[in-house]
Amino acid sequence: MLQTYLKECLYFTATRLNRVVTRIVEDEFAKSGLNASSAYLILAVIEEEGISQKKLGEILYLQPSTVTRLIEKLVVKGLIYNRVDGRMSLIYTTDKGKALESIIHECWNNLRIRLNDILGDGEGDKLSLDLFKVSDQLEQIN
Repeated sequence: MLQTYLKECLYFTATRLNRVVTRIVEDEFAKSGLNASSAYLILAVIEEEGISQKKLGEILYLQPSTVTRLIEKLVVKGLIYNRVDGRMSLIYTTDKGKALESIIHECWNNLRIRLNDILGDGEGDKLSLDLFKVSDQLEQIN
């Protein structure tokens, strides 16, 4: 009976999936020297130099305190810097941060390939899109 509960429990299966995928992601992003959240934050800043911390949180679906911690770590590494404009903190990439863009894209593409190799051609992408849709539906309720 417990196995049935565990297999049919969205919380349990999502948490299990998170642990498994996190191990694969960490392995693929090791080449960049960043975790995936930091890598995606850098890509977001490269895409929109001078982006606000608030907008970064919205784009990456992260809490403000998490965004602040990520930014602080990336500033220490010399990959980004921030400028205060009134009450807003605007984030920019350094040359060192910009230099990571191609490596980050390579890590992301390798991750997609690896997951599709494991799950079947296109299945990793399909699963990601399905999970994104479900997350949107559940967020609307809360």
